[in-house]
Amino acid sequence: MHEQDKNMKDNLAQDKMIEGSAWMTAGSILSRILGAVYIIPWSMMLGTLYLQANALYVQGYNVYSLILIISIAGIPSAIAKQVAHYNALNEYGVSVRLYKRGLLLSLITGIVCALILYIGAPAFDNGNPDLIPVMRSLSWAVLIIPTMSLTRGYFQGFQDMAPSAISQFAEQLFRVIYMLVAVFFIIKMLHGNWVTAVSQSTFAAFIGSVAGLLVLGWYYLKRRRYYRSLVKNSNNEIHVNANKLYVEIIQQAVPFVILGAGISIFQLIDQFTFFKIMHVATNASDQVLNQLYAIFAGNANKLIMITISLASAMAITVVPLLSEAYTKGDKKEISHQISSGFVLFSFVMIPAALGMTAVAGPLNRLFYGTGNGALSANVLAFSSIISIFFGLFTVVTAMMQGISQNKVAVRYFIYGIIAKVVSQFPMVFFFKEFGPLISSAIGFMVVNGLIINSLDRQFKIRSDKMLNQINWIVLFSLVTYLVALASVYAGNMIVGLLMNPFTRVGSFIVVSISTLLGGVVYVYLALKSRIADTVIGGKATSIRNKLNIK
Repeated sequence: MHEQDKNMKDNLAQDKMIEGSAWMTAGSILSRILGAVYIIPWSMMLGTLYLQANALYVQGYNVYSLILIISIAGIPSAIAKQVAHYNALNEYGVSVRLYKRGLLLSLITGIVCALILYIGAPAFDNGNPDLIPVMRSLSWAVLIIPTMSLTRGYFQGFQDMAPSAISQFAEQLFRVIYMLVAVFFIIKMLHGNWVTAVSQSTFAAFIGSVAGLLVLGWYYLKRRRYYRSLVKNSNNEIHVNANKLYVEIIQQAVPFVILGAGISIFQLIDQFTFFKIMHVATNASDQVLNQLYAIFAGNANKLIMITISLASAMAITVVPLLSEAYTKGDKKEISHQISSGFVLFSFVMIPAALGMTAVAGPLNRLFYGTGNGALSANVLAFSSIISIFFGLFTVVTAMMQGISQNKVAVRYFIYGIIAKVVSQFPMVFFFKEFGPLISSAIGFMVVNGLIINSLDRQFKIRSDKMLNQINWIVLFSLVTYLVALASVYAGNMIVGLLMNPFTRVGSFIVVSISTLLGGVVYVYLALKSRIADTVIGGKATSIRNKLNIK
């Protein structure tokens, strides 16, 4: 009987993880796709100025991302972790007080950091005065996003992922709509300045954040009665004073800031070193270097972030579940959740990254046209492989936070930064625009390796079962890659009979065919081998029955 209860508990935890991952993954993917698709009309409206505009846009966003992460101060993830902790103890009243105290903190940090970005913009322009209006337009979003992110963290602490996912989508949707309308009006109607168009494109982040916050407010009002009933039926045995709540939030938040800013920190290292190193290594003009920077830091990065967002969504889901197991001191459950997290990550991230590598050529033409075609496609293909290390970083650092080993994770991340900085000059000098990607991969491999080794040492996560599942996933992903790659070549020939396959329309058809065929092969192999059962549970059986897969 005890064994049956334990199995039911394991299945419930697995279902929570799958449901949470599904919501966060859906919201994150849709948001990322919107955040990439807008590039097509945006680049067409800007025409020959696109790469210059995109370089400016990316440089502004890199600084903004770091300031934003500081303004959020890791509070949402910290709140999610602490809310899950107190909820596991049936102390929902403390969770509500924690959220209210966090709101005050997020308002203060939002105001302070928005002022820093607005007033300090000239100090962050890297010698480019066009960056100043771009960064100032982004400062308005910093006022709102910390509060929005905090509220998402509160819902996640209750393992309620739908509000976060839907608000994330609404935020991106309204951002993109405003951006495209503003650029069309400035460039096409008024024949205005492209720097003004970029500034309005970045101001769209404020419009999106307002929409996202309104969605969360609606969900909060809708579920207020349910939360009140939980508070009413709490144990009410723990009484935490206000100062202790602030200390708890800040202690949990500071490591989240550093780790949450991990990818942004690496990108800022690229932003402030790439141009200087390239001036030493080549005689290229600033305009050419801006184009190269836009290709690897802007074009490729926007697309690989779609796949990285899958890992991010899963990482957010892992934290509350691990925190709950850690609070109960259940080492076996911690090991199980970590292993499940790695399998889930591999199941989605590896085939997605390899699939994007296979279709890099037509995918690049679809989004960015034929300019710098071969180089841009090669950078995208290489970035897609590197994205696996980026995504793994978000997962393993979230796991460390979930088991309250934030300081250890930060120390390992510092080692990764050192590896990135040390390798940056030789990699850029010898491999040019591929150099920053290689040095980032080196840095993240150092962090990921140290963290995985630490987790295995403590919880024995490298079970034969987990490794066997990941090995099959890698094999199926390679088969998918070969099918997709063959489909690209075949698709170019078939589409070429009707039209030019290297136009945007032709590339869309080729990408669609290759993605569909590769996806069908991967899903079939995952279902046939029963690997899908470990990821989506009993639903895999019903899918197999519907598809008549034995």
